[in-house]
Amino acid sequence: MSADPATPAGEEHHQGDLERVILGSEPVLTAEEVAEVAGIGADQFRRLWRSLGFPEFAPGEAGFVGADADAARLLLGVTDSGLIDFDVAVNLTRAVGQTMARLADWEVTALLQKVEELAGEDLAENRIETAIALVREFNRPFEGLLVYAWRRHLAAAAARMEALRASEEDLHTVEVSVGFADIVGFTALSNTLTQERIGDLVELFEMRCADVVNAQRGRVIKSIGDSVLFVNDDPIRAYDTAEGIIAVIGRDSRMPDVRVGLASGAVVQRLGDVFGPPVNLASRLTGVARRNRIIIDAMTAALLPTDEFETRRLPARPVRGFGLVEPVAVRRR
Repeated sequence: MSADPATPAGEEHHQGDLERVILGSEPVLTAEEVAEVAGIGADQFRRLWRSLGFPEFAPGEAGFVGADADAARLLLGVTDSGLIDFDVAVNLTRAVGQTMARLADWEVTALLQKVEELAGEDLAENRIETAIALVREFNRPFEGLLVYAWRRHLAAAAARMEALRASEEDLHTVEVSVGFADIVGFTALSNTLTQERIGDLVELFEMRCADVVNAQRGRVIKSIGDSVLFVNDDPIRAYDTAEGIIAVIGRDSRMPDVRVGLASGAVVQRLGDVFGPPVNLASRLTGVARRNRIIIDAMTAALLPTDEFETRRLPARPVRGFGLVEPVAVRRR
């Protein structure tokens, strides 16, 4: 996201200039031209483009810049070396696309208020010019932050892979405790709030949950508006995370109540997400939990030391996808 040369003095900015500044040049290449420059098949390039999360341009439409060809050529060089095959390249590209799409939306939303402040009273007239100035000043240090954060998270992910006693037969399968924290009555609550207040509430909920998860050496897998999915390789830390979320959300009079479900077992890790019965069960258990309470499954109960925790089996009830399940109430002694 490098900036192009400054617009000559006296020349007004127009719609589309912001995109040109961010991309670094005017889109002048078609998909076929990009593929030819990159030395990649047109169908392969379109597949990579779609995996980034972008819709295809019409045949012959100039929607690409030289950087698109450079990126395709770079990825093709990695596959040609035999380090990874093209299918793996597409999967990694999809992961990058999904991550960056959310980050870009987050960045734009976060900076919008700053643009409005700097634009002043003539917002409609000055918005694009102000946004361009902010992009030119902000993007370069932010790019450096992206690379730094990626390296730190890559190191952390590698360390987790070593620490989580993964199966030698399948390094994607690990034993963890999965947590699911859910705002109680969010749909009804959102009908009583302004859109701005809803956004502030969700942002604060996600931020506080993430702080608690990180403090307990866990990992937030994803946030889905009114709920957060997290994992921890230590069931005690998973419980402490659940208790911490209730403390900073449910017991804050300014915030809504929450429910937390915990389930333990083997999950499959793919593209930053986790899949498996514990994930689904943790989500289902939130429907069993009372307000500001933690409900766990039998596996998690068996992993918690009895001298520290008191567990109580609740009456069996039907849980979608699992049949009859006996939820377990838990508290510290």
